[in-house]
Amino acid sequence: MINEYGIPENTDTFILIEHGKWYSKSSAALEVCRNLKGLWKLLVVLRLIPRPLRDSIYTIVAKNRYKWFGSRDHCMIPTPENKNRFIE
Repeated sequence: MINEYGIPENTDTFILIEHGKWYSKSSAALEVCRNLKGLWKLLVVLRLIPRPLRDSIYTIVAKNRYKWFGSRDHCMIPTPENKNRFIE
């Protein structure tokens, strides 16, 4: 896919490929938000911030996310009540 979409080989970040176009870092995250339901869609307004600044903030959050938000030793197993929210 790297060659097919012209993504630089040394890319080590979040990549979204949608409708034949690829997005990385903050642009990928905002595209995901655009496709979510609810208030998440409103985050698309952050596209007004120049991409270099957005990507700098994205990089800071990515480097510190486990320190700020913690991490888990295992994946969540969906309960019967929320299992319908997952693709099998």
